[in-house]
Formats: sequence, structure tokens, C-alpha cells
Amino acid sequence: MNYQLLTKCPIFKGVSINEAEHLLGKIHFQIKSYSKEEIVAVAGEPVKNLMIIMSGSVRGEMIDFSGKTIKIEDIEAPKPLATAFLFGQENNYPVTVTVNKDTKILVMPVEEFLKLLQLNSRILRNYLNSISSRAQFLSQKLHFLSFKTIKGKVAHYLLKQAGEMFHSIELKNTQQQLADLFGVTRPSLARVFGEMQKEGLIKISNKTVTHIDKKALNKLINNA
Repeated sequence: MNYQLLTKCPIFKGVSINEAEHLLGKIHFQIKSYSKEEIVAVAGEPVKNLMIIMSGSVRGEMIDFSGKTIKIEDIEAPKPLATAFLFGQENNYPVTVTVNKDTKILVMPVEEFLKLLQLNSRILRNYLNSISSRAQFLSQKLHFLSFKTIKGKVAHYLLKQAGEMFHSIELKNTQQQLADLFGVTRPSLARVFGEMQKEGLIKISNKTVTHIDKKALNKLINNA
């Protein structure tokens, strides 16, 4: 068990290695191993355990009304899974979780996690912050997916990354990663970037995107 890595998990933020080891000594949990492309959880099934990725990575995906699979995000160690769905009446996985590469996950039953929350107020506070952040992320993601056009999605993404103060951003994702994020094919995304550049909306140099016409980009969002 890698307690040093565990203390880097958002839920264990600020907890010392010795304290984490001591606390988990009072709780029942196990470390499960998963192979590449193995399914960890299926969308709609109940969330019965707190899961924390200890090595490797997984991805969360959902299927839209047309049957297309949309990747919501990649989750790597040492982040937890579905923390916002551990409790409540509709505590089901919102997405299907699939392994990207060989992965080990700490699995702790909800009843045992409740004991942990009662044992340590810092972990309780971290957990409350975590579920609040997840709720905000999902809300933003649903808003993003509501755009009907690829241009609208790209415009929203670029403006959000730049904020009010900046007129350029550096793309940290590959074009394929962005295509997965937008739920489109890579050629379609490349074509849209090309069209937006020809229309004078943006200028692309290597991985730097400069916002030429923010007013026009905002108009794209309103019409998307």
C-alpha cells in the first residue's frame, strides 16, 4: 500500500503519511487490479464503494441519444471516482468507467468510508470540498455538451480557457484529445479550426491560439 501516494489524493489532502496509515488500519478496504479496457463500473449501477486510483488511469464515458460514445474525462492516480454519488437517492454511476492501462484501485465500502469520515474531520472537510467541485464540473460539462455545433463548442472552450484578461492560450491537449472532449472526429475538429482561422476568428501558431474576435466567438456560442 502506497500511503505516500494516498496522501496526495484530494480526500486525504493535509493528512500525514503516518496518520493515513493509522486511520486505514481501522478501516476495511482492498486493492483491486484491473487490465487495460476492463470495465470498472457501468453507467446506472449503484455506487457501493469509495474508489481511489492508486496507479494507472481510467476514463469516464457516456452514450448520447444518437448512440455515440462521448469521453467525459480521463482520471489518473491518485484521484477518486464518483465521490459525488456515494450517497443520496440516485447514487448511481453517471458514466461507464473503463481502464486505459493496467490500473490498481483502492476499494472501500461506503459503510467503512463513513467510519473514516467520523474518525477525521480533515478528511470530512476534504470530501465535502470534493463533491462540491465535482458537482460544479458536471454542471459545466452538461452546459458544454448542450452546444449543437462544433464551432460553438470550440468557441466556448477557447473563451473559457482565456478568461476575461487574456487573448491567447496554449493548447495543452492533442487534437485527438480535444476531439474526444468535444465528442467529434479529429478531421472534423481540424476542419473547424481551419474554418475559424480563415474567417478571422482566431489565429493558430503551433499550439498557441490567439483570439482575434471575441465578440464573434461569443456570437457563435449564443447561436450554437
